[in-house]
Amino acid sequence: MKALLLAAGRGERMGALTHNCPKPLLSIGKERLIERHLRRLKAAGVDEVVVNLYYLGSQIKAHLGDGRSYGVRIVYSEESSLLDTGGGARAALSLLGNDAPFLMISSDVVTDFDFRALTQLTPDLAHLVLVQNPAHHPSGDFSLNAKGAVLPGSALTYSGIGVIAPALIQSSTKACFAMREVLFPAAEQGRLTGCVHDGYWSDVGTPDRLQNTQADFEAGLCR
Repeated sequence: MKALLLAAGRGERMGALTHNCPKPLLSIGKERLIERHLRRLKAAGVDEVVVNLYYLGSQIKAHLGDGRSYGVRIVYSEESSLLDTGGGARAALSLLGNDAPFLMISSDVVTDFDFRALTQLTPDLAHLVLVQNPAHHPSGDFSLNAKGAVLPGSALTYSGIGVIAPALIQSSTKACFAMREVLFPAAEQGRLTGCVHDGYWSDVGTPDRLQNTQADFEAGLCR
């Protein structure tokens, strides 16, 4: 299974931290956010990775290169305008393949989730990793029933990690769209499955959350 690391966004909520540095190259400990995902993907047996780029993308490309130093092969989907999460994934399909499902990860989450749990899945439209609602998103996104179906609800939050079937993003006619625009209708149709991750997860979308995640790392809460 190939993986898509979403790394195109501006990271505007990070303020001065991302004026001259793309968010995926911010660090937790001695490791850049995106490097952490590459290491964990390699450990899970995923060695073909697509990284989508827009904001300060040349810095990411120069830092990661072809992926050889991380034990993976990286190719880049470079966007001429920002396509959001769904549009970015759709634009990358020529590199990911138009038929096989792929692992999609937001590069600005930090987690100890084991990606090996996902690499053999072939979902209908998508299989999502869900987490307990964080303080910054108390209203949640979905619920999960006893059979593992992801349904509209507010009990759980989408972690930014999932296995995506190309048909899900091909269902949109837009060039630029957010994943939520296709995920929520698919949940209403009962075509999503999922699981709950009760281990470590953090969305480092603001300077405070980045600082808190760094403190968790130093305390040994996030391996």
